[in-house]
Amino acid sequence: MDLRKAVEQEMRDCVVTAFEVMLAREPESEETLALHAALPTASEVIRTIGKSEEFIRRTDNSVFSHYNTTLNAPEIIQRYKKKDVKPNAGFLTNFLGVRVDPKVNPQVLSGRAGQVEPAPLIASWHADVAEWAAVLRAIDLAQGTFTMAELGCGWGCWMTNAGVAARDAGLDIHVIGVEGDETYVRFAQETLANNDIPPTRYTIHRGVAAATSGIALFPRQANPGDHYGLEPVFGASEAERDKAVAAGTHDALPMVPMDQVVAEHRQLDLLHIDIQGGEHDLVSSCLDVLNERIAYMMIGTHSRQIEGQLMQTLLSAGWRLEVERPAVLRLNDPTPFTYIDGVQGWRNTRLNSHKDS
Repeated sequence: MDLRKAVEQEMRDCVVTAFEVMLAREPESEETLALHAALPTASEVIRTIGKSEEFIRRTDNSVFSHYNTTLNAPEIIQRYKKKDVKPNAGFLTNFLGVRVDPKVNPQVLSGRAGQVEPAPLIASWHADVAEWAAVLRAIDLAQGTFTMAELGCGWGCWMTNAGVAARDAGLDIHVIGVEGDETYVRFAQETLANNDIPPTRYTIHRGVAAATSGIALFPRQANPGDHYGLEPVFGASEAERDKAVAAGTHDALPMVPMDQVVAEHRQLDLLHIDIQGGEHDLVSSCLDVLNERIAYMMIGTHSRQIEGQLMQTLLSAGWRLEVERPAVLRLNDPTPFTYIDGVQGWRNTRLNSHKDS
C-alpha cells in the first residue's frame, strides 16, 4: 500500500472511530464516510461531528452524565455490546440484541421499529449509563447461573435485558417479575418470548411487591402503554377496596413479599427495584432477607430523602454503594418535585466479598 492510500485508510478509520465514540454508531452510508474522510485533518472530523444536530441532541441530556461510580461504567457496557446486531422490521433492537415491540411504549417508540439502538454513551430511551452499568455489573459478579427479580417489571424490561445478556455470557438463567398491570404482564411474557426466553426460564407474579402479605389496590389505565410508574394503594379497608374495584378504577391484587419472590432460589444475583416511592420501606422491612439472599441491588429512587435513607440503612448493614446518580429535582413548584428518578447500585459484601473492584 502506497503512502497516499495509507493516509486515506487512516482517515477512514478515524471517521469510523469518531462516529462510534461521539454518536455511538457507524456512519450510515459509504457517502457519509467518504465525505468525512475527505476533511483535511482528524481534528476537523471531530469538530464537524461535534457541531452536528445529532451530537448536540445526544449530549443535551447531560443530567444523566452526573453519576458517581467506583466502576468503569462505559467499559462494562461496551463489553456486553453484541457484535453485528441485525435490525428486525417489527422491533426496536438494542445493543444487546434485545428486541422490543414499540407497542410497549407507543409514546416513545412509535416509528422506531426496524431500528438498531446503539450502546448508550449517556442514556437510552428507558435507562441511563448508571442503571445499565449496575445491572450488567451484577452479571459480571454471577458465577455459573444468573437469577434475578424485577419488582415493578412493566413490559419485562430488565428481566429481558439482563436475561439475554447473562445467557449470552454463558450463564444458566432464571428471571422473575412482579407486576400489577394485567396488560404489562402480557407485554412482559411477549417480550421474553420475542427474545427466546421460554416460560421454563421465567416466573411472573401478578401482584404488588411489598414487605408482607396482604391486598393492595392497583390503578387501571384506559390505554395500555401510556403510563408506567403507577402507584399502588396500601392499607385500604375491605369496603374501600370493593368500592374501587366496582368503580373500575383499581384492581385488588395480592401483595407479593420478598420471601415469596426468592422462595425457590438459594440466591438472587440481582434485585431490580422500581416501585414508585416505596423502595426504602421495602428494603428496611426486608433487610434480613436481602442480607442473606440478594447479591446485588439496582434501586430506582424517587426522592432525595429516600436516597439518604437507603444509604443510612444499607451502609450500616455492610452493603457497598458502587453506582449512584441522584434524583433530579424541579424547583419551580411549591415544593421540590422529582422529575427524573435516581439510581443506586448496591453490592452485598457478604455474598460478593471476593469482588472489591
